[in-house]
Amino acid sequence: MKLIGSYTSPFVRKISVIMLEKGITFEFINESPWTEESHVPHYNPLGKIPALVIGPEEVWYDSHIIAAYLEQLDIAPALMPHDRLAALKVQQLEALADGIGDAAVILLREQMRPPELQMESQLLRQREKILRGLDALEKEAAKGVTLNSETINLADIAAACLIGFLNFRRVMPNWCVERPALVKLAEKMFQRESFARTVPPTA
Repeated sequence: MKLIGSYTSPFVRKISVIMLEKGITFEFINESPWTEESHVPHYNPLGKIPALVIGPEEVWYDSHIIAAYLEQLDIAPALMPHDRLAALKVQQLEALADGIGDAAVILLREQMRPPELQMESQLLRQREKILRGLDALEKEAAKGVTLNSETINLADIAAACLIGFLNFRRVMPNWCVERPALVKLAEKMFQRESFARTVPPTA
């Protein structure tokens, strides 16, 4: 298997962590989707990462789909409940964490534009999405049922990868204020070998 993506993407890191947790051997191909010479569109017509190459004629893309595919391989540990409704709840929280990540990426890209070209309404909209999303994750993490329970699942991984990205890119540096359950979740997940091995490079 080949995982196409960037070391700094929270969506790619999510898939890397899943594969490491399950002991799946894979080759990582570092590809940025933002450069003109990027090969990412060869694997995903939308030009987005990650993409998982199984063979010449089998490529999976979109982190939600890749995560579901990896779970279908039935390799321990299971990261989704067997109960369908419980599994759907995990997937919803995964989507929430990834949606916050999407907003953070848009925010960062907007901030990279010259100041006179930045849209304040766009910046405000994305910040509000991030804050609302974090509040919703904190509420679930505080319950300790679907998120931040005794066993890890896909939602835990997605949320921790999102938090790692916020820290790495210094998006919302005060995100942890009044969100103790998310802090606890992040601290617990960052201690795992799969997270230690996927820390984004600083240079």
